[in-house]
Amino acid sequence: MIRLSQLRVPPSPGTPDLRAAAAAYLKLPQEEIQGLRILRRSLDARRKEDIHWSYTLALSLPPRQEAKLLRRDRSGRLSPWEERPYIPPRRRGPWEGPPPVVAGFGPAGMFAALALAEAGLRPIVLERGQDVGARTAAVRRFWAGGPLEEENNVQFGEGGAGAFSDGKLNTGVNDPRIPWILQRLWEFGAPEDIRWEARPHVGTDILAAVVCALRRRIAAVGGEVRFGHRLESLSQKDGALHAVTVSQGGTAYTLPCRRLILALGHSARDTMEALFALGLTMEAKAFSLGARLEHPQALVDLAQYGRPRGDTLPPADYRLNCRLPGGGGVYTFCMCPGGQVVAAASERGGVVTNGMSLHARDGANANSALLVGVTPADFPFPGPLGGMYWQREIEQRAFRLGGGDYRAPAQRVEDFLARRPGAGPGAVPPTYAPGVAWGDLWAVLPERVAAGMAWSLPELGKKLRGFDLPDAVLTGPETRSSSPVRLLRGQDFQSPGLPGLYPCGEGAGYAGGITSAAADGLRCAEALIGAS
Repeated sequence: MIRLSQLRVPPSPGTPDLRAAAAAYLKLPQEEIQGLRILRRSLDARRKEDIHWSYTLALSLPPRQEAKLLRRDRSGRLSPWEERPYIPPRRRGPWEGPPPVVAGFGPAGMFAALALAEAGLRPIVLERGQDVGARTAAVRRFWAGGPLEEENNVQFGEGGAGAFSDGKLNTGVNDPRIPWILQRLWEFGAPEDIRWEARPHVGTDILAAVVCALRRRIAAVGGEVRFGHRLESLSQKDGALHAVTVSQGGTAYTLPCRRLILALGHSARDTMEALFALGLTMEAKAFSLGARLEHPQALVDLAQYGRPRGDTLPPADYRLNCRLPGGGGVYTFCMCPGGQVVAAASERGGVVTNGMSLHARDGANANSALLVGVTPADFPFPGPLGGMYWQREIEQRAFRLGGGDYRAPAQRVEDFLARRPGAGPGAVPPTYAPGVAWGDLWAVLPERVAAGMAWSLPELGKKLRGFDLPDAVLTGPETRSSSPVRLLRGQDFQSPGLPGLYPCGEGAGYAGGITSAAADGLRCAEALIGAS
């Protein structure tokens, strides 16, 4: 097969005839293209008068024709192509001892458990939250003004924190596991285009069915998922992992365990404290702080496309960043076209914001996190858990300033830049549920973070027209962009001094999103199987 890159196709409401487009570019009859596969698609809107899709295709032609095309090509857009699929790990011999355990059923834990189950190891998954159906009901009650369930919320439960997001699957990581992950998600019900889109997304509404199907596959090949079972502690024998203590419904039990993939996610603070007390090797790591920023989606469309979107183009998105004069950077993160800002607390007495979109991305507002990077040198608390305690302090301050009922402090950009408390909305209504309390985000965020955001807004407005719109809404704080702790591991993926423990995923400090976390889950599963 040959690879054809940068095939230009104009936007259209329907499905483009890629075979005809490729044949026209190659100056061949369509029937000579015996097979066609989309490898990648991205939207090129750099020139507003020439917006087009750019496709990369794998084409199957008669061998002599392929050789002829490659020999004559002077554009650099044709090259030989051969699929090199990822091969999931397989068990080499009989498994000895109790089945492996996976703690956490977010992206890292799900794909680690899937790999272990399909390798015949019959893993046991411990998830402190509930299945996605019960979890969704609890989250909706909270967003409607009901109580926060500390064990079953946006952070904890089947699918992890990524289940209540845009379901964005783009990553800067170049890993052969990623096409396999996307393929499996498609098999479990995600849209087929995630396999080739440059910025793939599933949508919160579809993710629920996808994670359920993935869990059913794990069960079908011998795995077990235990909801409402929280990892409490570890015990060792002869210098290696021996068992785990689990809490379920207020009752603790001991589960024999020689191999544990620890995929806790970035919000399991109580478990992290317990592991620190046991002497597990960990360190503080850099993360980011800020707030959610909302604009009209139509403004983003106009800025990116130079015209209203119409029915031929997707809701526009953006990625922006800039350097601060004194060092460090500000950037946008987890941009949600046509989405909403959501309450993402997991501890009573704290306010946390996040963003999400449904698959259609058809909401009136766009939102993204506007974040400032912070390092352990900035933390006001010492030790490996210092960043975690700083997050909590900021969230609790926001809770108090928001009125103590999980409303989030919010402020118009104009008011934020003038350092005056917000008095109400302008032309952009906030989407955060259970509602906002207009106030002063400078009183919530650390001075360095708020000042960095204020400096960046007009600078980023030079890159995206309207980004510093006076009526744009900031809602905060956004504190959980990534884990502030890293659980150290060696080249064998095991924790130093405790063989059998595999720190994994975003919560352990080794990933930054759904896809990279899933890939890290696979890496840990491979290492576990190889060590058995």
